[in-house]
Amino acid sequence: MKSFTPREVVSELDRYIIGQADAKRAVAIALRNRWRRQQVTGEMRDEIHPKNILMMGPTGVGKTEIARRLARLAGAPFVKVEASKFTEVGYVGRDVESIVRDLVEAGIKLVRDEEMRKVRASAERVAEERLLDALLPGGPEATREKLRARLRDGELDEREVEIDVADRPSPTVEVFSPQGVEQMGFDLKELMGNLMPRRTHPRRMTVEQARTHLIDDEAQRMIDSDVVRERAIEAVEQSGIVFLDELDKIAGRDARGPDVSREGVQRDLLPLVEGTSVPTKHGSVRTDHVLFIAAGAFHVARPSDLIPELQGRFPIRVELEPLDEDAFVRILTEPSNALTEQYRALLATEGVELEFKPDAIRELARIAAQVNGSTENIGARRLHTVLERLLEDVLFEASDLGGTQVVFDAARVHDALDAVARNSDISRFVL
Repeated sequence: MKSFTPREVVSELDRYIIGQADAKRAVAIALRNRWRRQQVTGEMRDEIHPKNILMMGPTGVGKTEIARRLARLAGAPFVKVEASKFTEVGYVGRDVESIVRDLVEAGIKLVRDEEMRKVRASAERVAEERLLDALLPGGPEATREKLRARLRDGELDEREVEIDVADRPSPTVEVFSPQGVEQMGFDLKELMGNLMPRRTHPRRMTVEQARTHLIDDEAQRMIDSDVVRERAIEAVEQSGIVFLDELDKIAGRDARGPDVSREGVQRDLLPLVEGTSVPTKHGSVRTDHVLFIAAGAFHVARPSDLIPELQGRFPIRVELEPLDEDAFVRILTEPSNALTEQYRALLATEGVELEFKPDAIRELARIAAQVNGSTENIGARRLHTVLERLLEDVLFEASDLGGTQVVFDAARVHDALDAVARNSDISRFVL
């Protein structure tokens, strides 16, 4: 497990998320406590359970992004789910145990990618030999070595070659079971795929495409599936992170209408959060040390509206602040992946240089804050809509503007957006 001090975690999160210091500190401490637990020896290690976090705040202020960046930083299996998508056992819909099954699949992918990186060098060597066999079957060694040099220099990338591609059957039969339709469906597909012989068929493609395909194929052959499965389950059990969004949507106790099962969903979530064993197609997985980060706007419902047992499973609560005009200015300029930088990179691919003057950034922030105030407040997501509206003509005509510079100042932003922003009837649909 990767080791980061809380200060390092907060510093890394600051690169992508503006403000929300309390939430960043909470997740940084939670991540460090996981590392600390790994250093504890003896029986005490199993007694230390993660302190789950409840984030409260309006949409678009960074709740999901904080959790996602934290998982990426830790190299941990991560899954984001909406609590409102689940139903109580006995109702039609997804059961909460599918959260753990999804988390295991995320862990499998994470570990498999890591294992493939380890064997990539060996896979590249074997793939190169297979590619040379396809290009020059049975040729003299001297000619083969000359061809190898040209292959490595990329001179043959556009030449077509015929290689054998694996064609594994994937039956689509699904059956009902206590684990859920989707789970047993995948189990059956995998079983049938393993029972039937692995067939191949010839396929023509460029050398560049064939190299990528053969490297992936060889790397898959070199990986031990049982090792991947064991390591993935361990990673999920020891460092998995579940982001449970829209928790406020199941917080009410009103049993009328379509939400009749939402208190039942809370009760179904309880065993998962407090620790239980969940059967999956890769083996049983315990959730005792999975970190659950729940979130919700809690405009109508309050955390106290959750059933008491579930409230107690989220001892750490942080409130995220709404974003104002100053925060929008920082969001547009400071993060490594700022929207303005993303649009610059997109337009640069067509030779268009995009520039935003400081007063243009301020005007964009002002309009976004104004629209959020007069219509639904969707936080930083409003910046996506406003910028897309502003740049619509440039993005459409960019292919004809190669080699030019497009500069936005406050006046140009004002002329393009202010009339729409001030008309609440129009901005409700357009911005």
